[in-house]
Amino acid sequence: MNEPSAMPVRVRFAPSPTGPFHIGGARTALFTWLFARRHGGTFILRIEDTDRKRYDPEALRLLLDGLRWLGIDWDEGPEVGGEFGPYFQSERTELYRQWADWLIEHDKAYRCYCTPERLAEVRERQKTNRESLGYDRHCRNLTPAERDQQHAETGGHYVVRLKMPLDGETTVHDILRGDITFDNRQLQDLVLLKSDGFPTYHLANVIDDHFMQVSHIMRAEEWISTAPVHKHLYDAFGWPTPKIAHLPVILSPSGKGKLSKRSVAFTDGGRKVPVLLHEFVEAGYVPEALVNFLTNVGWSFGDDREVFTVQETIERFDLDRVNPAGSAFPLEKLDWLNGLYIRDMAPDKLAALLKPVFEHAGYTPSDDQVLAVVPLVQPRIKTLNEAIDFVGFIFADTFTPAPPEDLIQKKMDAAGTKAALEQALAALEGLPDFDAATQEAALRPLAKELGLNPGQLFGALRVATTAQQVAPPLFETMAVLGRDTSLARIRGAIASLDHTG
Repeated sequence: MNEPSAMPVRVRFAPSPTGPFHIGGARTALFTWLFARRHGGTFILRIEDTDRKRYDPEALRLLLDGLRWLGIDWDEGPEVGGEFGPYFQSERTELYRQWADWLIEHDKAYRCYCTPERLAEVRERQKTNRESLGYDRHCRNLTPAERDQQHAETGGHYVVRLKMPLDGETTVHDILRGDITFDNRQLQDLVLLKSDGFPTYHLANVIDDHFMQVSHIMRAEEWISTAPVHKHLYDAFGWPTPKIAHLPVILSPSGKGKLSKRSVAFTDGGRKVPVLLHEFVEAGYVPEALVNFLTNVGWSFGDDREVFTVQETIERFDLDRVNPAGSAFPLEKLDWLNGLYIRDMAPDKLAALLKPVFEHAGYTPSDDQVLAVVPLVQPRIKTLNEAIDFVGFIFADTFTPAPPEDLIQKKMDAAGTKAALEQALAALEGLPDFDAATQEAALRPLAKELGLNPGQLFGALRVATTAQQVAPPLFETMAVLGRDTSLARIRGAIASLDHTG
């Protein structure tokens, strides 16, 4: 259904850097990149920066950094170059103006001199009369004399509009949806070139896709309504239309509402839902898990598999496995996947990812210290950020002991807890080594000797050394803390129990 034609596969991701990189855009980039890699094609990154009022250099940085973080590399584009550049549309404006003039000369487009005030009046009249909203084509059929007059009255300020057919139908073939037919009477003469000389999306992307020899276009479902405009532009120029696929919309985790309508994280079903790529990074997700997750949102690997590598995906990625229906965004599945990838990660790689997380939380651990805590957290966390609650206390400059009452375990009192801690302290002080196995060999029999179950003794020691009710395994934790620190904290806990009745 969607096998490439004889021409080489050349695809593009063409974002507009006017705001932070949205997860929907990341999914579009990923699918486009996977398609290129599957077919041995070229992946082009093109920056659509002609909206100069909204252009944001920081958005461009977030975009490029985000693509790299996801592992999406580009064959042509910024910082890479290529024979079809430049790859910033703001550097291609002369090309757009030339072809806009060509359309006018061949009666495919026209200059529109309508002022913003007149357009506002037309809109208000249409609202009052309950007519369809849109440009009334006032300048479409001006005589040469009328055009000259308008030109003089407006000081030569105009936009260029495409002459759309006034009746009949336009059919666009979508790889995912088949033929989509539009009533031409509902289509507008959209602006192609703005009065500042910069193109709109419609003109620039058609010209660039043609001259960059783009073979397939993958873009969001929201752009379906513009497909007939682009089809007519290609026809007006006499150029072949690339094959096009409108990717399914991503829905909120609850299935209610589009994720694309959100510009920042929001709450859905009682949990916070990130929507910008940097929010996922900041929430502690790893790129391998997010890529695996995004690939599953609207596409199926088959064989009921949900966990697979990028290389495995490339080997079977094609658009016939994309479901055109909207797909929910099941964050709990991302959490699960993230935990899997963390558990399978090489310890030194996980340590490298965890260090900036700890530093952002205000800690300053050494590389060796972070590597030492990896065994404590790796089997237990689903996101990198969860490591802070588990082992952040290890790196704290100051230790705030838990309240004495937290030390006392079920079916124990202050005196019994103090006595148990004193016995444990004596046993630990005399150990030849302070590794986890040596600690356990000494303390497990001690609990039995004291008439306690292990949970009682170990629970008191856990709170004494970590000030937390929930922490990684006790003996491994104390081994990382070290003998001196562990014993000092136990002594402090014993002293605190002296003042408990």
